[in-house]
Amino acid sequence: MVRVFVFLAAVQLVLLVLALISALSADRVRAMPRILWVLVILLVPLLGPLAYFIWGRPLPPPREGGPVRRARPRPMSPDDDPDFLRSMDTEQSRRERELLDQWERDLKKNEE
Repeated sequence: MVRVFVFLAAVQLVLLVLALISALSADRVRAMPRILWVLVILLVPLLGPLAYFIWGRPLPPPREGGPVRRARPRPMSPDDDPDFLRSMDTEQSRRERELLDQWERDLKKNEE
């Protein structure tokens, strides 16, 4: 039974520290001024940090244009990405392909 109380005390201490760090490092907090949140976190043992995480933490800033949805899944490797492959189609790669084609033609002539 003592182990349970020690575990719960450790959880409460971790919540207290995390809530204090979050409240003091946030640019702004919701529902109450920052000093009141700090007092609630410090003076109300378990419910203070929980209340801060539920009602006091700042909301993430809204994204411009709402949520972003991808039309297609992101490729896992560069050679699966058509945009990357198009960017590789440069003058140097064209010259290399022409040189490779020339070598293949020469090889076929030599084989015949």
